[in-house]
Amino acid sequence: MAKKLPTVLLRAGEDRRVRAGHPWAFSNEILMDAETKALAPGTLATLRAPGGEALGLVTFNPHSLIAARLLSSNPEATVDALFIGRRFAQAAALRDRLVGVPYYRLIHAEADGLPGLIVDRFGDAFVVQANSAGMEALTPILLEALEAEFSPSTIVLKNDSPVRELEGLKREVVTAKGEVGSLELIENEARFVADLSGGQKTGWFYDQRDNRRFMAGLAKDANVLDVYSYSGGFGVLAAHRGAKSVVCIDRSQAALDSARQAAALNGVDKIVGFEKAEAFEALEKQKSRGFDVVICDPPAFVKSRKDLKTGAQGYRKLVRLAAPLVARGGFFFVASCSHLVDPPLFAEQVRRGLRDAERNGRILLSSGAALDHPVHPGLPETAYLKALVLQLD
Repeated sequence: MAKKLPTVLLRAGEDRRVRAGHPWAFSNEILMDAETKALAPGTLATLRAPGGEALGLVTFNPHSLIAARLLSSNPEATVDALFIGRRFAQAAALRDRLVGVPYYRLIHAEADGLPGLIVDRFGDAFVVQANSAGMEALTPILLEALEAEFSPSTIVLKNDSPVRELEGLKREVVTAKGEVGSLELIENEARFVADLSGGQKTGWFYDQRDNRRFMAGLAKDANVLDVYSYSGGFGVLAAHRGAKSVVCIDRSQAALDSARQAAALNGVDKIVGFEKAEAFEALEKQKSRGFDVVICDPPAFVKSRKDLKTGAQGYRKLVRLAAPLVARGGFFFVASCSHLVDPPLFAEQVRRGLRDAERNGRILLSSGAALDHPVHPGLPETAYLKALVLQLD
């Protein structure tokens, strides 16, 4: 018989959001008596309404602002390798249908029913990020389920995200299985190289897959500038799809080395050039004003609420420096992965940057992350990626 889970009780009047479909309960919504405060971070618990009705099964961390994360609306669920494996299988079936090759984000946290968990798939290699105390506690079961579903050759626990500190967790990278280094992946019918242990995030940014394909479709016979190029996802694909020339700029030599390898793998190394530089400095020094396509995919400028004003202005400055480099009639792509910068604020900074640069044009596309990064309907604010494609006059 399954052992009885501890209860986490919502305060009077604080059950409306959870009943409406929100998958979190915040610490100030929970009755934090001595017994509840004493629960270990990551404990599985039954979340109950003020009257005692069971609302679901949660992972609970008394020390985190997001104290309870809904794992199942069935309070009687048994969380074992079979439970997790079903979620993995369901997520994989969706991605196989959407993406078609086994290179994708397999688990995107709450949207895939595993709150606080990220899993990126690189063929038979998997990179796991447990960003909550609940997923940290469930890691042995997660690994068992991964093994049962996929028989992976490699599993990396890339637990180095700053959000882990908010959960009271240490940051570390551990190889749980196999050997780690760089490996090849396929995206948009082109070949790329990802560094699973040393690269940013999980080693690759699958979230821009669809945007890369769109921009590559505009790049035939074009001169392309790819700023914050990382491992060449935009620039190398543009060359693969027929760009006349591509310049990739990034401050990371390791990322540029990966991009150079990708260019060689796709037979476009004569078309793509590489420059190691800070983006803003490189844009200010750029002599060519005639790029047919300019791509700016920066890291997050806003990492916390206190950075919001200055970080948001960073996007305005980026547009002010990049827009003059776009030829008349050319295309400009700019993105923000700062979740605190909402779409209206981002669009406003882009508009101001264009005015500063004395450029005008039209927005052709407003988009977000690729389809393997779904959004939980109760957490629309987790749709962090925003991208605009413009044609400039």
